Amino acid sequence: MVAAAATYVPTTFAAEPKAKRVALIGTGWYGKADLWRLTQVAPVEIVSLCDVDSQLLNECADIAAQKQKSGKRPRTYSDYRKLLAEKDIDICLIATPDHWHALPVIAALQAGCDLYAQKPTGVDIVESQSMLAAARKYKRVVQIGTQRRSTPHLIEARERFVKSGALGKVAYVEVCCYYHMRNGDTRATAPDTAPPAHLDYETWVGPAPMRPYNKIVHPRGWRAFMEYGNGIVGDMCVHMLDMVRWNLDLGWPLSVASTGGILMDKAARANITDTQHATFDFGDVKVAWTHRSWGAAPDNKYPWSATLYGDKGTLKLSVNGYDFIPNGGGKAEHKDQVMELEEYPEDKTEKDLERHVAPAIRGHMRNLLECVESRARPVADIEQGHISSASCILANLSLQLGGRTLRWDPIKHQVIGDAEANRLLARPYRAPYVHPTPAKV
Repeated sequence: MVAAAATYVPTTFAAEPKAKRVALIGTGWYGKADLWRLTQVAPVEIVSLCDVDSQLLNECADIAAQKQKSGKRPRTYSDYRKLLAEKDIDICLIATPDHWHALPVIAALQAGCDLYAQKPTGVDIVESQSMLAAARKYKRVVQIGTQRRSTPHLIEARERFVKSGALGKVAYVEVCCYYHMRNGDTRATAPDTAPPAHLDYETWVGPAPMRPYNKIVHPRGWRAFMEYGNGIVGDMCVHMLDMVRWNLDLGWPLSVASTGGILMDKAARANITDTQHATFDFGDVKVAWTHRSWGAAPDNKYPWSATLYGDKGTLKLSVNGYDFIPNGGGKAEHKDQVMELEEYPEDKTEKDLERHVAPAIRGHMRNLLECVESRARPVADIEQGHISSASCILANLSLQLGGRTLRWDPIKHQVIGDAEANRLLARPYRAPYVHPTPAKV
């Protein structure tokens, strides 16, 4: 008797997804933090890097070569337009200073890239609006770096206390920042000098107003100057306001007002406010922001935070944890952030990494990759980034206009009945740069 031959059925394995080809424009502090978190969650190929600071650029390229399995060093560019002209990038990360967000974002969208772009979505409202228009026109996925929406303990707090109803109806929220972050102290006396040889300062300034080079400005110190950013409101309020909007499903504010100024640190070179209060009126919900870059914080555990007041309890939220305090003497609940250092031991030694934020960046990157495949809008889609960024810009415009209330029309994208305010929605560009508009992207 001859045994019947066994039937051979070949095993079918799903094809490994092809590694996304990635570029980074802006290889400084947060550019590297974003890029290395992406490499932690996906087998990407770092193809190209761009920066006008050759020292930062080469440092990033050397690290990238060490991290890539191939050992291949990415191509390097000083001009983002030449990088994008290669037409071989799937995902582009953009982490330039704020005044250089709009032009490379729009160019990358036109080149067919999906994007991870740092907040804010512009230093003026028309820039931000143009970036959103380009994302929709070219049907690209754009994740904005408002990564509180991907912070594990904040996702948990939102589900447990806000969405469950445990907090009750929320009618008032306080958001704040009491960090001392204005580049004061002895650096205020640093003299203007010629820029270092490794920095193309003319291009670094780009479309923004030109200031004499000073070592305070670069790297990282540019946030202290309104020429290159939107002050502490544009840097820190945008995160907390966006987190509140996400928690409470809020759209545009009906109106924005702001007061403040440089009340204490008048000798510093920095020209951003050291004290500012802003109110965002969402109708049934009022949100009040305060920053003060001097003195003590009212709550040392929550110096940069949001406090949501509900009729059933109070919820305090920060990058470091949360506290829920129910009304009527119920059990309070506290949670600290988890840094995931054992899962990702390289975080322990990475230079300048905000270790407590790394899990949020990884979550943001995972969500981006999922949406690149599904073509869905990510959790911090550019429209959400636009609303939060533009709301903060309106606060600064209110302050500039003497503190008057600006009522916003989100359909016309104009301040209602205020021609002077509307003239400030797009700030002048330095020649030869041309300011983008929604109609011409």
